[in-house]
Amino acid sequence: MLEAIKYNNRKLEVLDQLKLPHSCTYQGVTNVTQTWEVIRSMKVRGAPAIANVAVLGVAVELNEKDFNSKEQLYEVVKEQLEYLQTSRPTAINLRNAANRIISLLSVQLQDNKLSVNDMKERIIKEAEDIFRECKMKNLAIGEHGASHIINHLSTGSQATILTHCNTGSLATAGYGTALGVIRSLHLRGMLAHVYCTETRPYNQGARLTAFELMHDKIPSTLICDSMVAALMKSKEVSAVVVGADRVVANGDTANKIGTYQIAVCAKYHKIPFYVALPVSTVDLSLRDGGAIPIEERPSVEMTYIQGVPLAPTDMNCWNPAFDVTPAELITGGIITERGVFKVQELEKKISTDKEDGIWY
Repeated sequence: MLEAIKYNNRKLEVLDQLKLPHSCTYQGVTNVTQTWEVIRSMKVRGAPAIANVAVLGVAVELNEKDFNSKEQLYEVVKEQLEYLQTSRPTAINLRNAANRIISLLSVQLQDNKLSVNDMKERIIKEAEDIFRECKMKNLAIGEHGASHIINHLSTGSQATILTHCNTGSLATAGYGTALGVIRSLHLRGMLAHVYCTETRPYNQGARLTAFELMHDKIPSTLICDSMVAALMKSKEVSAVVVGADRVVANGDTANKIGTYQIAVCAKYHKIPFYVALPVSTVDLSLRDGGAIPIEERPSVEMTYIQGVPLAPTDMNCWNPAFDVTPAELITGGIITERGVFKVQELEKKISTDKEDGIWY
């Protein structure tokens, strides 16, 4: 399976996804400044992967530094994590991972039995735990999602899935969210076929998802974004499964641009629409999708592909990186590491888990 993130002996490397599928090149990351750059430039992308790289970037820099006091360590790490959150504003996973580290820092700051070096080591370990837990959660998402879809298939049939953008091992610590569900279906012998969209303008589907599917020998077909409605009309599609960068309290979901129109088409054609995500992607502080900050990317991403112009260079462009799918269009359910929930069940489930101390 492809790896977006390599972390061994407190050394961090990320796969430069701008060079895929033509070459697999890993770039070493040794400090927070480099971490911000690889996230912002989308050398690493995908909400879970962004969070993992952010906290590991802090860890590798901390490992090479000494601090005079616990107070100094607290302020430095807090500032680094706040800076990293400016790299990509829409995905919530990075903020939740940062809050987890900051909460631990706050507790340790008050513990007089801990030395500054003990505090540093515990922060590094917490970052490593976040990375380790991500793959475990992805495996659980895959199993829950596959089981739910299989249970809703007609007897003797296999699933044909449509997915959008890249949600596999390249977008996470491994295995994937929506693509993890597809992998689990395939491993169970219950997957007939996968259709993946190209995902303009950044082409994550064409460059990354198609690459992962072929690498893992999963039966698949690439389609243009504009072919989704025609596909649903002319081919048998069992379900749509996509990922998410943020899900708010009422179930509205921000995901890669183009997701909303796929959900509209799925509703019209009566095809179940699922969103697969770890609960760290849920943001209960926002009531509806209108409050989600939507990142806008440079127009050059629309007008050029790998330096080749596609449109007049002075053409006005609108390039939002994400759109918001209303909760009522998520007809299949929300797939998490804790099970599959109806949209209206999500807030209560997550709120209960937070009260019980089960969070992130």
